[in-house]
Amino acid sequence: MLTITQALHDKIVAHARADHPDEACGVIAGPAGSGRPERFIPMLNAARSPTFYEFDSGDLLKLYREMDDRDEEPVVIYHSHTATEAYPSRTDISYANEPGAHYVLVSTAECGNDEGPVQFRSFRIVDGEVAEEEVEIVPGG
Repeated sequence: MLTITQALHDKIVAHARADHPDEACGVIAGPAGSGRPERFIPMLNAARSPTFYEFDSGDLLKLYREMDDRDEEPVVIYHSHTATEAYPSRTDISYANEPGAHYVLVSTAECGNDEGPVQFRSFRIVDGEVAEEEVEIVPGG
């Protein structure tokens, strides 16, 4: 199960809405070994695409060095789908290379940039196998 604060949930959703119609992407880092998502890190979708996301390789290298220096790891890796449901695509599955991470997908297909309903779902993706997990949103920032 993914346990995430309301504030972090809201930041992910806001980023997804802001970047619509392109897919948004980012990471929430947490203390290594804790499984606790704490530090919100929105990333630039280098592909600038409504159907695909790609982390900029330079930004990603910088992020991993920074997390290493802070004794952190990627607890949540998130991105949005702008026209389809919040479920990993074949491409998403092929790029999932952090077996310990929660892969969060937000669908802005219904609301676009506006307020309105979004799908917010979390998955574990290990060796190409996708398993949806519960999401518990807890108070806090």
